[in-house]
Amino acid sequence: MDLIFHKDFLINSQSLKLIRNFSRETFVKINTEEILNQQEEIILAIAEAAQNILKHAYHTKFCDEKLKIKITKGQDKIQIDLFDKGTKTDPGKVKSRELGNVRPGGLGVYFIKQIMDKVEFISEDNSEWVNHLVLTKYIR
Repeated sequence: MDLIFHKDFLINSQSLKLIRNFSRETFVKINTEEILNQQEEIILAIAEAAQNILKHAYHTKFCDEKLKIKITKGQDKIQIDLFDKGTKTDPGKVKSRELGNVRPGGLGVYFIKQIMDKVEFISEDNSEWVNHLVLTKYIR
């Protein structure tokens, strides 16, 4: 049986802290040793994804729109779904900067891909959401 936790967050300056807290509380409730051992890394991936949504889908403009996060624990994986109504994302343009280009910022996508086992954008034409990002971590 899957355990599902979800919450909506307003697009504002406090949402990233609230997202990290929600994720941490959810992983404690899930209480899987492997996930608890990696929870800070997974929370980093979730926070980086949320920050990229705020920066690129909403252009860092705070608004009354919401970002929905759903965390599902299945038998062999943890899946994090992030839904937003910002500017449509072109998955082909989502990439990390070159690691040799030493400067602040631009490594969120790199961290997400290093931490998570699977990262994918889902296109749902009939959805109320514009973007749907899925992060998956397999439990071994």
